[in-house]
Amino acid sequence: MTKNILITGSAKRVGAYCARYLHAQGANILLHYRNSKDQAQALANELNSIRPDSVRLYQAELQHIAAIQELAKEAQHAWGGIDVLINNASAFYATEMGEVTESQWDDLLASNLKSPFFLVQALVPVLERRKGCVVNIVDIHAQNGLPGFPVYSIAKAGLVALTKVLAKELAPQIRVNAVAPGAILWPEHEVDELEKQEIQAKVALQRTGSPEDIAQAIAYLINDAGYMTGQVLTIDGGRTLFS
Repeated sequence: MTKNILITGSAKRVGAYCARYLHAQGANILLHYRNSKDQAQALANELNSIRPDSVRLYQAELQHIAAIQELAKEAQHAWGGIDVLINNASAFYATEMGEVTESQWDDLLASNLKSPFFLVQALVPVLERRKGCVVNIVDIHAQNGLPGFPVYSIAKAGLVALTKVLAKELAPQIRVNAVAPGAILWPEHEVDELEKQEIQAKVALQRTGSPEDIAQAIAYLINDAGYMTGQVLTIDGGRTLFS
């Protein structure tokens, strides 16, 4: 059966790669974006040229409950209803202790924790009806924190907790799992070569991963992990072995 999948923040980077990968497996993709309209439209055109009406676009600012509810309404009707929610949208930037503002706190918690919770809550009826699942994209730094990124780390730790709590709340009809990426794509801001080498030196496999590694893990949780819920798959090349 063709799966209908909502991926938040899927216009670029890992989200876009996952959209391509799951689309190639036959899924229909409801592609959410915030600001990246051109990238989202280009991706939709690319995939719809392969299989017409297999990708639909939806723009929303997921910090607002009303926008989340409108996206959920769209998802409940797209191709007869959504089977899978992938909470991928995420704000990521440094915040220095002693100088964190309320707006930074609200922004990072909204993107990484608030919107996933309320989007799941709004989609429970359709996911129950279709025996669907949720995959949250967390972070290896949810475990011990990323220095210089305290608010982001707290938000992702909350998303790990959300994964485990909602796995209990929504069982047995809906499975809820997570993927924790390590060094997959370098941040969009400039990262110098020395810093890259230092990060790779902490990885057991001595290299960065690829977006395909994350897409494969997500596909596994969707298609082949019917007896798994409340779990976090860590895709980090062994980096957390040394932290």
